[in-house]
Amino acid sequence: MIKKINRSLFAKVFLFTTVLLIFMSFLVYGLLAWFMPHSYSIELNDALDRQTHNFIRELEQVSIEESGGLFDTFLLNSAVNYVSLYTDNGQSIPLPTDQESTSDIQAMEAAVCEENVALQEASSYEEAPALLSNYYFSFHGSDERYLLTVYGDAARVEELRSSFVNLFPLLLFSIVITALAASVLYSHMITKPVRRISRISKEMSALNLEWQLEERRSDELGTLEKSLNFLSRKLSGTLSELQLANQKLEQDITLVRELEQARLDFFSAASHELKTPVTIIKGQLEGMLFKIGAYKDREKYLARALKVTGNLERMVDEILTLSRLETASADFQTEPFDYIPLIYGCISEVEDFIAEKELKLNLSLPSSALLSGNAFLIGKVFSNLIGNAVKYSPQGAEITVSATETPNQFTFSVQNTGTHIPDEDLPKIFDAFFRTDPSRNRSTGGSGLGLYIVQKILCHHKSKCRAENTLSGVCFSFDMEKDGYKG
Repeated sequence: MIKKINRSLFAKVFLFTTVLLIFMSFLVYGLLAWFMPHSYSIELNDALDRQTHNFIRELEQVSIEESGGLFDTFLLNSAVNYVSLYTDNGQSIPLPTDQESTSDIQAMEAAVCEENVALQEASSYEEAPALLSNYYFSFHGSDERYLLTVYGDAARVEELRSSFVNLFPLLLFSIVITALAASVLYSHMITKPVRRISRISKEMSALNLEWQLEERRSDELGTLEKSLNFLSRKLSGTLSELQLANQKLEQDITLVRELEQARLDFFSAASHELKTPVTIIKGQLEGMLFKIGAYKDREKYLARALKVTGNLERMVDEILTLSRLETASADFQTEPFDYIPLIYGCISEVEDFIAEKELKLNLSLPSSALLSGNAFLIGKVFSNLIGNAVKYSPQGAEITVSATETPNQFTFSVQNTGTHIPDEDLPKIFDAFFRTDPSRNRSTGGSGLGLYIVQKILCHHKSKCRAENTLSGVCFSFDMEKDGYKG
């Protein structure tokens, strides 16, 4: 039970408020029960004293024989219970009244004696009012002093005190019920916003920020609600940014891992590809040195070794080109130049092969195509695409080189006929050292890096090479924006 109270703010406020209200109620009740009878007794004494002083002044104006009517009038006062008259030496004398008989006077004197005893007993308690006063005076025309004792009516004071005692059970019940109801209402009013804020803080600790406080209050709790709403919005925005940054970081880490793996795969494949021609050259040279079998014809195998060496040199050159592309930074050198002369230059390099294979060359080129880029690298792109078209086209096939202009870009394409690439190999032909079989293999002299280099160069120019089979052959194409490369 105590643990539940310690964990509940509502229970703490409720118990504290209930105890405080009951204590204050009984404190007020106790003060009233003591103060009201006491103050009422004082008020009665003061009223009786004023009336008695007025009565004494009247007695001093008449003789003792003429004072009977005054005594009768004074005794009719509701505040006066009884009056005793004594001589200066303390001897009691009958009141000079006109209405009372001797027997009545004796009976009243006996009652007075009994009341004196009761008042003396009650006077031993501080809370009992003593409505008794003594006054010395002299009648008119007489030098003898008399003592007038006036007894007040204390019954009303005792009745007031008894009424407080009689009301105590009902008042106790009313106080407890009122204190409980007021405590429940007060505790609910005080703890409701605190409990709501506590619930919100638990949701915030669980990073659940899909809530909004009403902000109806204008006090300190209202300020706290506004602050929590603002904090929630800021935290929600910050968490969203952190989640986006985390996703971006995960993507970057994944990309770095993929690039690292691709680099490892590339160097592994490069090592294998370089090892093959080196092994061939080494075997041919050893055969010629030791004059083994057919290798005695040095002229023939020296020419073959030279050809393999040339292929090896081209492969090393392509690997160096890829290395430069990998390390290219934001200051990648570009400049505006005309792509058309560059295309014609690449075609002139393979004119002998075109004539040898009796290929038909179709050109659909504009007079000029001024675009930004790196002329050396773009030259390698056209050289690879046109060279591959010539190299892998069958005898007498057609090759079409075209450039189509649109408002925003140029589209360049190289298409040859008489051959196709298997559909399952199309997504792989831009991978390093990939060769289709049987049309693209080591016997044709290709290194497997040409199209990989083309794609890398175009990526640096914010473009991408596409490959697709047509009805009559294969088409390679890419787009270049007119506003050029923006590194």
